Amino acid sequence: MAHYKYIGRSRQGEKVEGVVEANDRAGAVRIIESMGQVPVSITETTRTIKQEEGGRKRLKFELGFQRRAKMKLQDLLLFSRELSDLVASGMTIGRALHTLSARKGQGATGQIIATLRDEIVQGTSLSDALELYPETFPPLYVNLVRAGEAGGNLPNALENICIHFERVRDARSKVVGALVYPAIVMVIGGGAVIYLMAFIVPKFANTFDEMGATLPRPTLVLMAISGFLTRYGLIVAGLVAAAVVALRKWIRHGVGQRWWHAAQLRIPVMGNIVTTNAYAHFARTFGTLLRNGVSVLPALGIVQKTISNVVISDEIGKARERVTDGATISKPLAQGKVFPRLLIDMLAVGEETGDLAGSLVHITRRYDSELDRMIRTCTTVLEPILLVMVAAVVGSIAICLLLPILTLTDSLHV
Repeated sequence: MAHYKYIGRSRQGEKVEGVVEANDRAGAVRIIESMGQVPVSITETTRTIKQEEGGRKRLKFELGFQRRAKMKLQDLLLFSRELSDLVASGMTIGRALHTLSARKGQGATGQIIATLRDEIVQGTSLSDALELYPETFPPLYVNLVRAGEAGGNLPNALENICIHFERVRDARSKVVGALVYPAIVMVIGGGAVIYLMAFIVPKFANTFDEMGATLPRPTLVLMAISGFLTRYGLIVAGLVAAAVVALRKWIRHGVGQRWWHAAQLRIPVMGNIVTTNAYAHFARTFGTLLRNGVSVLPALGIVQKTISNVVISDEIGKARERVTDGATISKPLAQGKVFPRLLIDMLAVGEETGDLAGSLVHITRRYDSELDRMIRTCTTVLEPILLVMVAAVVGSIAICLLLPILTLTDSLHV
């Protein structure tokens, strides 16, 4: 079969282009029309869609533009749910993708779905087509689809994908939601302090200078800090911003990333939240893969890539290397001293009973509940602490400003 590159129009009149595989030009026209598009020009080419994508990627790299179409998590969930429902109803993958493509328009989601549809029409498997967009479809997603294709149960695999990513979204939402109120308190409190130091304190300083008052030491210190911030505040803010950006880049890769992730595990409260979240994610992802027919060793490799903390991720990789019989993982994990004894024991029970996936479900529930409890506790404790801190700073500024007035008042009574 030959490959034909085409330019056409959609039913909405929008320009579309792609590559199809057909025996001849007439066959290419039929394929294009079956996708609901009107071909304008058709040219035979030796490049497939994957090669076209690679060429465009290289061109963008050479021109300095590396951004590719990417779905947000919410869009990915919606796409997965709709595709699962359509396939479960008996619709073929190609027709289901064509139906979704016609509804999504020309945004990032529409572009990705249209490319997947074109790949499916050419005979590419869905799992291979998904690999065109690794930023959108992680290895877990691709491997679950591939397992569903191999087992002839793709609708069930898509349903499990939806359930998994919905749980990931819910867990992320809980953490973000717990940080919203503390963030608001810090922003408002920080803004109030900056306003006081930049505008209110200088006015008091001018008033005290005109009065010729002898200022107490706390007030002098406050005036000095206010004067420094007024003169050099923008420079300090720029230096702080540059330091934050440099630090963020440093902790994202290599030695900096490993140092930061190891430090996270040692921080009393934060470390417990990070590890508990990692254990829940490990159990959820590993169990989902096993239930969909992925064997233990490949599943561990996929799970390793999905763990965000590199210290825990590396430990999973080491445990994978220590696995000898291809099934027993509790002992290799126990050798690393990173995973808790309770998790190891529950895995061992699952291995003994032959229901490792079931044990992972119980582990997921246990650590999800533990994570919820920790987040609620931290939020309950953190809110009053932040309020007290902000009140203490603002109150200290107010006291420093009132001290000279009180001193002058006492001197008048003498």
